[in-house]
Amino acid sequence: MVSLACRRKGKAVEQRMRRTSTKMASSIAAYRLHMSGRSKLVQFLQKVDIVFHRRVGTTAVAAHADPPAKDEAAGEKDGRLSFYAVQAQRQEEAERSVLINCPHRTNEKKILKFLSLHGDIKKCFTYESYGMHAVVEFASQDSVSSLLDGASIPSNNHESMVPYKSRLMTLRGLTEVTSQQSSEQNHPQTAIPINELIQRLSREESIDQQIVSLTEAYQLTEENSRLRFLVCSLLKDIAAAYFPECSIKPFGSSVNGFGKLGCDLDMFLDLDGISGRNLKMRKSGLTLEYQMKRASSERSATQNILSVIGECVDQFGPGCVGVQKILNARCPLVRFAHQPSGFQCDLTANNRVAMKSSELLYLYGQLDSRVRHLVFTVRCWARAHGVTSNIPGAWITNFSLTVMVVFFLQGRSPSILPTLDRLRELAGPADKSVIEGNDCTFVSDFDRIQLQSNTETLEKLLCEFFEFYASFAFSKKSINIRKGKEQNKPEASALHIQNPFETALNVSKNVNHAQLERFVALCKESAWLLQRGDAVAPKGGRAPSPWGLATLLLPSQVTGVKSRKKRKMEPASERIKGLLESLKNKKQPNS
Repeated sequence: MVSLACRRKGKAVEQRMRRTSTKMASSIAAYRLHMSGRSKLVQFLQKVDIVFHRRVGTTAVAAHADPPAKDEAAGEKDGRLSFYAVQAQRQEEAERSVLINCPHRTNEKKILKFLSLHGDIKKCFTYESYGMHAVVEFASQDSVSSLLDGASIPSNNHESMVPYKSRLMTLRGLTEVTSQQSSEQNHPQTAIPINELIQRLSREESIDQQIVSLTEAYQLTEENSRLRFLVCSLLKDIAAAYFPECSIKPFGSSVNGFGKLGCDLDMFLDLDGISGRNLKMRKSGLTLEYQMKRASSERSATQNILSVIGECVDQFGPGCVGVQKILNARCPLVRFAHQPSGFQCDLTANNRVAMKSSELLYLYGQLDSRVRHLVFTVRCWARAHGVTSNIPGAWITNFSLTVMVVFFLQGRSPSILPTLDRLRELAGPADKSVIEGNDCTFVSDFDRIQLQSNTETLEKLLCEFFEFYASFAFSKKSINIRKGKEQNKPEASALHIQNPFETALNVSKNVNHAQLERFVALCKESAWLLQRGDAVAPKGGRAPSPWGLATLLLPSQVTGVKSRKKRKMEPASERIKGLLESLKNKKQPNS
């Protein structure tokens, strides 16, 4: 009896231990699932795509970045991350980051020592914008929660505070130190002035090196890219009060690899990721639906959402100033300045076609390094001569210029870039994308794209770019990167560049004939300047005079564009002479 009782007691204990073990395992699994929820997309993309830590369009080195694991790095052939893998990685980093306003000349070691009480710090850097700020990325989101729990609401007897808590904070209590004691190195958030750039380029030994140096000086750094995603994450926290599962994502120059330091931050409120869409009917035939407000149209719903979010940003968003709700534009948006980062921001909603355009340009920029170098050079040249402008008007946009560079490179022999139609042919089932009736399908796997062998130098490509558009039949032909060939112009606008995805639209419809003629004149002059005998690096001298690419950034000497003291033109190639002669004849009456 005693033995039987012991066996029964032993079985009971064993069953309780099994149940306890099961509960513990279940709890641990649930905890892991909860902690990995935000990074699930990242982990999936890292397994399928890559996992080598690489930055987009930057030369800065991550001071605290961990090296990739051997098994992860082995899965990546050439170090190129897909567009969405980069986005997911940056978003995850932003969720673990905080933005802190610090006293000037504060000792960085003291800041890190104080913040590390809440957890391990993965990366930290400082910059100047309305005071010194530090971006701190923790290794865990729990550390961010701990930091927020320990922060206090400012007390001011003379002002009433809106008690909105965010990851934008101010550090107080640390005394300033002398510049010799301060160890921080502030990272620039704006591009160097054009005069300083010209001096830098004049010291290079070849035009190819000048082009590379320009790209390195103007492109977004890793720190600037991280800051852009962090600002999006901070704004997402505001929008999440109404749409808990929403996200705010940057698009355009901030993510396509062609962004210049100081460029605007374009972002969109993404509501398509909210769960509960297209759920399958249960076997019981019963289902529950959320009760929701109905709008007269999708545009009306977008306007309403942006109006409310814009009001919240204006009233509750720390550091957000000058909020404008531009809701009647073709693409409704909220515009404001984010002072802690120094960014001018435009927020739209569900602008998914624009995101696909960003992905396409990112893909082109990753296929061949010459693409980014040429785009940065042409954009810088255009801004130096007023071809592009931050002010809306009849100017050519940076997007149009980028498409023109892509179109030019598609037409090289052999071709440097594939057409969009070719990228569509290479797409797999997972790449299929139709947005608002527009076919936005193209391959995302770099390994499926086979490029032709073209070894032309950057100098040759730049010169040929100017010659190509100096003689392009703009009056009859359209630029179309889907086909990679000139198409008959479907409308009477001065410049016609087909939108890659919304093919019925002309992305350069705003450009008038005067601005196009100015662009052509500058192309002719720049082609001639690159053919001059002084397009060779000067030898000796402490302060070399501008030459090569640096000469192209000086004020124009073409009559009617922007004059400076004319210099005697030296003999050039017959082709360039012809281009200049055609420009001269065009200026004569009755021509």
